[in-house]
Amino acid sequence: MAHASVASLMRTIELLLTSNSPMQSLTCDHRGDFSALHEKISSLEVVVKNFEKNNISGELTDLEVQVKEVANTVEQTIQLGVTEVVLANDENLRVKAHERLSDRLQQVAEEIDRVWKESTKIQDKGKQASKESTVQEFPSSSKDIWNVKNNMVGRDDQRKRLVEDLTRSYSGEPKVIPIVGMGGIGKTTLANEVYNDACIRSHFDVCAWATVSQQQNVKKILLSLLRSIKVDKVFTGSEAELADMLQKSLKCKRYLIVLDDIWKSEAWDAVRLCFPSENKGSGILLTTRNTEVARDAGTKNLSLQMDLMGPDESWSLFKSVAFSSEALPYEFETVGKQIADECHGLPLTIVVVAGLLKSKRAIEDWRSVAKDVKSFVTNDPDERCSRVLGLSYNHLTSDLKACLLHFGIFPEDSDIPVKNLMRKWMAEGFLKLENDLEGEAEKCLQELVDRCLVLVCKKSRDGTKIISCKVHDLIYDLCLTELQRENIFMMNDIVLGISKRGNLSMQKMQPFKRVTGGEIDYCPNGLYRALLTPVHRLLRDHDNNDLLKRTRSIFSLHLSFSSRVLKSELIHFKLLKVLELRHIEIDNFPLQILSLIWLSYLSLQCRENLDIPPEICRLWNLQTFIVQEVQTFIVR
Repeated sequence: MAHASVASLMRTIELLLTSNSPMQSLTCDHRGDFSALHEKISSLEVVVKNFEKNNISGELTDLEVQVKEVANTVEQTIQLGVTEVVLANDENLRVKAHERLSDRLQQVAEEIDRVWKESTKIQDKGKQASKESTVQEFPSSSKDIWNVKNNMVGRDDQRKRLVEDLTRSYSGEPKVIPIVGMGGIGKTTLANEVYNDACIRSHFDVCAWATVSQQQNVKKILLSLLRSIKVDKVFTGSEAELADMLQKSLKCKRYLIVLDDIWKSEAWDAVRLCFPSENKGSGILLTTRNTEVARDAGTKNLSLQMDLMGPDESWSLFKSVAFSSEALPYEFETVGKQIADECHGLPLTIVVVAGLLKSKRAIEDWRSVAKDVKSFVTNDPDERCSRVLGLSYNHLTSDLKACLLHFGIFPEDSDIPVKNLMRKWMAEGFLKLENDLEGEAEKCLQELVDRCLVLVCKKSRDGTKIISCKVHDLIYDLCLTELQRENIFMMNDIVLGISKRGNLSMQKMQPFKRVTGGEIDYCPNGLYRALLTPVHRLLRDHDNNDLLKRTRSIFSLHLSFSSRVLKSELIHFKLLKVLELRHIEIDNFPLQILSLIWLSYLSLQCRENLDIPPEICRLWNLQTFIVQEVQTFIVR
C-alpha cells in the first residue's frame, strides 16, 4: 500500500542522514537536499497513514496509487544515485556521480511536491476521518490465544471417538482412519488434538506426523516422518533408502502415523508400503477433503466425516476467541451471534473474524463487520470463506499485510523458523520505524497469531516464545491472490536455463507459480524466487534492466547445479536487500556480493569453513549474516 512505500522511502533517507552511518560521510554534500526531502515525506506519511487507516475496502484510490508510484520511484532513484557514488573507482568518476545525484534529487523533489499538493486537498478530510474512527484498543494477551488453540470447541466427542478407535485392541493390518471434511473445518486441529492426547502417547511406541499437500513429494513425506521419530538426527539418501530407514524405525513397534492434508489417492499409494503391516495395534490417521481418498485408504466403518458447527458451537468458538475470559456486554453478544451465524459453521472463518474483532471494543466496528459478512451472499462455501478471509486481510495495517503476504514466498505448508522470518521482515523494511525492530517484529507476529491468521507450530519449552509457524492453506491461497494484485510487492520466479555456450544463466523472470513440492517441474535446472518493488503496469518497463533494478529480494527454492551462475549475475541486482541461498553449497565467498551495498540480510550455505573477506564491512546496511556449514549424517 502507499503507506508502506512512503515508510520504506523514509527509512532510506534516515539512513543517509544518520550521523554514524558510513554513507553519511559520502553523501554529506547532499545533506540539505536529503533533509528537505525528509521533512516533506514526514508530513506526507502522516496524511497517507490516516487516509489508509480509514480505507478498508482493500482497493487503492487514485491518490494512493500516485503516492505509492512516486515513493517507489524516488527511493529507487536515490539508491541508484548513492550506489554510483559509493562504488565509483576514482575521484573523477565520483565527482560525476555526485553531479548526477544532485540532478536526480532536484527531480525527485519536484515529484514529491506534486503529490504533496494533491495530498493536502484531502488532509482535513483525512484528519476528521481519523478522529471519527478512533476506538479504544485493548492489548491482546498471548495466553488467551494459546488457550483457544489448546481447547477445541465442539469437537470433544469426535476426539474421544478417534482416541478410542485407535487404542482399541485390534488384530491385523494397521487401522487407517480418515478424517474427511472441507477446507477450514478443523481436520488438522482435530488430528493434532488426538496426536498429542496423553492416552495416545502412552499407548503407542512411536508417533510421527507428515504434511502431504496438493502436490505430494514422497521424499519430503519420508523425511518429515523420520524427523518426527528421531528429532535430533539429520537424514539424507534416495527415496528408496529413506523408505527403508522408515520401515526399520517402525518395525516391531506399535506406531501411530498422521498424514495430514492428502489430496489424491496416488499420494496414499506412494507411501502406504513404507508402513510395516504385521504390527498389531498400529494406526494411521489421514486428513483429506476428498471422499475418494477416504474410501480407497480407510479401514471399513472407521472414517470420520466432520460436519459444520451448529449455532451454539459457532457462538461458543467465536466468543472464546473474541472475548476470552472478559465479561460480555449484551449489545456485543447480539451482534456477535449474528456474525457467528453468518460464518455458516466453518471454524476457520469463525476464528478469523473473531480475531479481527478481538481488539475492537466499539460496537460500531462490530456492526460494520456484521454488515460486511452478511453481504457475502453465495451458496459456495469455499467462495464465502475466501471473502471473509479477504475482509480480515483488508482490516490489517500496511505492515501486517506485508508480513502476512511474506508467507506466500515459501512452499505451501512450510514450517517456518520464526527467528529467520522476523529478520527478513526487518531487512525488507516491512516494520514501523522503531529503535527495537526485533521487538516490533515479535509484536507483528503475535498480532497475526492473535487474529488467527498464522498458526503456531512449535513453542519454546516455557511456552513464551514462538519457534516456528505456518499459515493454513486457505490463508496461503489468500496470500497468493493478494500477491497477484501487486499492491505491496511483486513476486516473480527467476528461471535458470542453458545459454548458447552451454552454461547456466538467469534466463528470465516470469510471474510466480504455486510451489508445493521440493521438485519444481517447470524449471528443472533451478529456480530463484524474487520480490520486486511494484510499479503500475502502464509505467512498467518490460526489459530485464528494469526488473533487475526493482528486485529487492532473492531466495533460492530449488537448484540443481553449482553456484557459478550467481557469481556472474548477482552484481546486476544493485538494490538487493535480502539474499538467501539455502539450496546450494558454496566453496568460496562470491565477491560480487560486496557490491550490493543495500543488502540487509545474507544467508549462505558452505561445505566447510568459509573465508569471509574483510571487505564485508562495505555492506554497511547488513543486519543479519548467516553462514551455515552443511554436515550430513546418514542414520540407519
